[in-house]
Amino acid sequence: MLDENDIKKLTELIATKTDFDKFREEYRKDFSDLQKSVDAYATKADEFFQELVMLSHKVDRHEKWLHQIAEKLGIKLEY
Repeated sequence: MLDENDIKKLTELIATKTDFDKFREEYRKDFSDLQKSVDAYATKADEFFQELVMLSHKVDRHEKWLHQIAEKLGIKLEY
């Protein structure tokens, strides 16, 4: 049969509603921090890809100009 000390030991091991509420608040904060980090990374990645597309268009434009100049000068460009 369980005596008073055994019951005290068991109640110390079992999580209470207060313990669970503390854990839930910590979990929400950690999840919120993680969400903010992911959003910040996604924003930076989006900016990077937009810049990459603009740079690609710029390179294409310069390549077109080089071909036009070479054609006018009678130079054959090789790749």
